[in-house]
Amino acid sequence: MTNLIVAVNNDTQDLEYGSSGVNWIDLAFIANLSADTLVFSEGSDTVDDGEAIPSQSDYNQAGTILHPTNDVEVAKCLLADASAGLLREIFNFADNKRYVFCASFDGATASEPVLELWDDVNLNSRDLNSLGLGVAGDSWWKGAVTTDGLPGASWAGTPLAGNADGYFLWLNNENGVLGSGGGELYFNLKIVIPGGLEVSGLEQPVMAIKYLAN
Repeated sequence: MTNLIVAVNNDTQDLEYGSSGVNWIDLAFIANLSADTLVFSEGSDTVDDGEAIPSQSDYNQAGTILHPTNDVEVAKCLLADASAGLLREIFNFADNKRYVFCASFDGATASEPVLELWDDVNLNSRDLNSLGLGVAGDSWWKGAVTTDGLPGASWAGTPLAGNADGYFLWLNNENGVLGSGGGELYFNLKIVIPGGLEVSGLEQPVMAIKYLAN
């Protein structure tokens, strides 16, 4: 059976998974749920690369500030590395960078892997504020497949919400299944919060990479 490793690049160098001297971190999973989590934040002295995983109060104080009229792009993405008890910044998050998030497969797939975002692990609803309150095109989450190249300067990305056509990512750029050697597929993310919103609070959408194995 083909196995999947999901990894994040905790380095400023934009180099592929497994490159010497580049700090890629494999995410840890327990019972099909991630023991590690991604944190999206404005950042602060305590919510920063190398800091101990902070309290909820610290996260709240480092939250992104909404604007009454202008869209706001979330500044930072960090991995809360459960095994180390530390935050690890994904430095090239949202930039015009290619090797940021990686899905590494050790064998063939029977379908092209896709990335989807959902409310929770049931993977059957997308009603969170950040997922557009059920309107997929209004999702704050944007994704770009970078398997074949850079996303481009000031890339807009695809709104991510559920599995409707046009609102998830084909991680192999619609080039189909992976062969017997498997391989690495790459993507980047950003969060753009519309101006004028009057909502706040903690949301924890679930990112799912789906594929059929041989």
